[in-house]
Amino acid sequence: MNSIKVIAFDADDTLWINETYFNDAEKQFCILMENYLSHQSTSAILFEKQINNLPLYGYGIKGFILSMIEAASQITNGTINIKATDHIIRIGKDLLTKPVELIDDVESILEKLQGKYKLVVATKGDLKDQHRKLHKSGLGPYFHHIEVMSDKKELDYQKLLKRLDVQPEEFIMIGNSLKSDVLPVLDIGGHAIHIPFHTTWAHERIDFEVIHPKFTTLKKLSEIEKLFNI
Repeated sequence: MNSIKVIAFDADDTLWINETYFNDAEKQFCILMENYLSHQSTSAILFEKQINNLPLYGYGIKGFILSMIEAASQITNGTINIKATDHIIRIGKDLLTKPVELIDDVESILEKLQGKYKLVVATKGDLKDQHRKLHKSGLGPYFHHIEVMSDKKELDYQKLLKRLDVQPEEFIMIGNSLKSDVLPVLDIGGHAIHIPFHTTWAHERIDFEVIHPKFTTLKKLSEIEKLFNI
């Protein structure tokens, strides 16, 4: 850890709870569609729509809402009515007003790291919604830079490092997704810490073990104290 100058945190399910709310919203959508399909089949169609729509809408709640409407149209063979559409929109709007619930120990860890390292938020999703959550979280003052990325691929991280004027070996990324927060950072020569969340979107899962000298898995955020000797 001696070479680290910048510590970047993912936001959703690393700083605060997120996927739990999406799971609840998906359950509501499945209940709305249960006269047409089983919950499992509805979830499968919704997931397919989300993945197909990522190049158009990107990550976030607004794309999720549009994908639900598109999935409902397919499930009902184009007969979805205005009342059901309004219900879907309400499900999405409810997501946009959810409270920001911090992950355990987040603020105490940031307090100990601040001043010793340059702290950064590196997340993806809807720009306005991520800034809303950051504002409501009260964590903004701890961070030197906020980056809401359209995606988290190698090129996206390389652009971030260039803006921060930092070398890969001086950068560490902390997040709950091996696919987005770990693998691309390791591929460009950076360090990464994985802190699993109890639920992960299927699109963010991988089916192999990550073994790398610059990679560490922690059970919870508070274990960073020993790692960074703070």
